[in-house]
Amino acid sequence: MKKKGLAIVISGPSGAGKGTICKELVKRNKNISISVSATTRKPRKNEVEGKNYYFYSEEEFNEKIKENDFLEYAKVYGNYYGTPKSKVIDEIENGKDVILEIDIQGALQIKESYPKGVFIFVMPPSMEELRNRITSRGTDSREVILERMECAYHELNYAFKYDYVIINDDLDEAVKIVDSILIAENHRAIRKKDIIEKIKEE
Repeated sequence: MKKKGLAIVISGPSGAGKGTICKELVKRNKNISISVSATTRKPRKNEVEGKNYYFYSEEEFNEKIKENDFLEYAKVYGNYYGTPKSKVIDEIENGKDVILEIDIQGALQIKESYPKGVFIFVMPPSMEELRNRITSRGTDSREVILERMECAYHELNYAFKYDYVIINDDLDEAVKIVDSILIAENHRAIRKKDIIEKIKEE
């Protein structure tokens, strides 16, 4: 019997290192892919359709909303962004684990529409370390850094809405923990229902 994949929803404050964890997971495991979002904004130079984003017109995006083809979506700065449901479900049905690296608002939408997902919240070991990581990028003004810190403090309140929390103090250790979570999740009784029923029938 073909094993189905998992929808792995990963969120956390800016600077927590969730993007690095996701990339490392994909690099280490050929059965994991990262979900590609859809957007109505215009492609930037060097962005590739289906790799960076699926680029839709606003009319196409609204049609997809009517067809209930988004696990989550939102309008940000005048453009729509969303996670195409059919593309994620297709990969899961074919046995692929799919990472959805999205914000908390999107993750909570997915928890409503697809509760079978695995929800992981990544956080820094301390607020001081988070500030160091954001500052070391050298791309943000003092005002933006303060705004990100305030936002991160607020986002930590949502950690309890997730199934698991990972303190990202060491990248290798954090990736090993996610691997362990996925192994455990694949052996949940509810995910073995079809196999159990098949064995009972034999």
